[in-house]
Parts: sequence; structure tokens; C-alpha cells
Amino acid sequence: MSSSSMHVAKTGLNAQQTRMQIIANNLSNVNTSGFKRDRANFESLLYQIKRASGEQTSVDTNLTSAFAVGTGVRVNNTQKVYTQGSLINTDNALDMAIDGAGFFQVLLPDGRIGFTRNGAFTRNQDGVLTTPSGYVLQPEIAVPESVTQINVSSDGIVSVQVAGQVAAEEVGQITLADFANRTGLQPIGENFVVETNASGAAAVGNPREGGFGKLVQGSLEGSNVNVVQELVDMIETQRAYEVASKSISSSDEMMRFIAQNL
Repeated sequence: MSSSSMHVAKTGLNAQQTRMQIIANNLSNVNTSGFKRDRANFESLLYQIKRASGEQTSVDTNLTSAFAVGTGVRVNNTQKVYTQGSLINTDNALDMAIDGAGFFQVLLPDGRIGFTRNGAFTRNQDGVLTTPSGYVLQPEIAVPESVTQINVSSDGIVSVQVAGQVAAEEVGQITLADFANRTGLQPIGENFVVETNASGAAAVGNPREGGFGKLVQGSLEGSNVNVVQELVDMIETQRAYEVASKSISSSDEMMRFIAQNL
């Protein structure tokens, strides 16, 4: 007896294991600022064509449907879902959330530009705005010493109130980047994605212009992970895994029956 069914079921086990890992990663990052959930996309493997559709069955008739047997499934790709996360008020002047489209631009240690929705910024020893890991926000913005107040407008203008001065001083302009194909961006960890050929080149502009979202100072964008939906997907994945496992057990029992009785 052929063991093809066992190999087909094994592809199902592998696919569901991968999906479970993706779900676990989503749930692990439920409290990660700016995190976007991942989704697994599946596709069927090659089909074994026993008889082709349209094959002649008699002088005047043809086969109306093919005799094709599938060979399993695989995870084709993972896709980030860039829906808006909820805004969480922090009352921290250097926390910024993007309400709408766009990414913050950050210079990574390897010289590439990383793009993120996590707007938890701070100042380094030189007063330059950086991520918590020390990566510098682009374009670079330096906040002078002895400031009593930092203001970030919804269109990205950063101004400060310096002790002893009446008028606010403008120190920089925050710009955002967006892509024609956001799902083509490559995640690299630390809440960063980087540009690829699939994503296209970054389009850079000011907040509230050209389709970009606005900045909300004193807030952070929460993860867009829906815990209830992820738990439902987890149960569905577990059941699918159990069924695939049962298929292997059933195939094994059938082959054992043949070996013992024929």
C-alpha cells in the first residue's frame, strides 16, 4: 500500500507548526509598541495528474473533470498586517504615535535606514533624538540643553522652550516614509523593517501631507494584535494539527492491516 497519504499529512503537520509559531510570536508581542501582526499564507503543492480534464473517454465524449491528487500544503509566505493600532497616552513629550500612514526613519548601525512605527524616543548625551537602543532618528534632530518644554506638532515640527527665552525655538522637522507595497518590507527585529525590491523605494514627506498620517505627541501606538482572534486561530491550528496527525495514524493502521492479513 502506498504511503503517500502519510507524506501528505506530514506537510500539513509542518504547515500548522509554522502557523502556530507565527501565532505565538503575535501573542508574545501583544504589548510591543508599534508591532504589526503576522499572517501565514498557505498554498497547495503540486498535483499528480492521473487523467487530464478533457481526456477522451469514448468516440464522442470527453472527461469533464481531471483526476488529480494533491500532494500536500506549504506555507507560501508570511505577511504583516499594517492596520492601525490603538493609541496609548503616556504623557511623555518624546513619545510620538503615527495616526495614519507612515514610518519613522532611523539610522541603523550597519548604515541602512530602518523603518518603524514605534515612536518611543529619547535623547542621547548630545541631545540628539534616538530610539531606546541609541539609533538616531532621521533626519537628525538635536534638542539643546536647558529646555523646559518640548513640543511636537501634528505635522512634525519640533520646537522647544529654552529657559530665559520668551519665544519657542524650532529645532527640526520630523518626516515620515511610506511604500507602494508595505507587505514587501522585510522585518529584521527590534520593531524595524527595511526596504526591499518588492516594497519599492521609500516616499518621504511631512506628516499630514501627501497621504501621510499625523503625529500625536505624548502617545504610543499599541500592537494591532487581537488576542481573542489569535486564540481562536490557535485553537483552529491545534485542531488541524490533530487531524493531520490522525491521518498519519490511520494510514499506518491500514498498512498494518494489509501486512497482517494479506
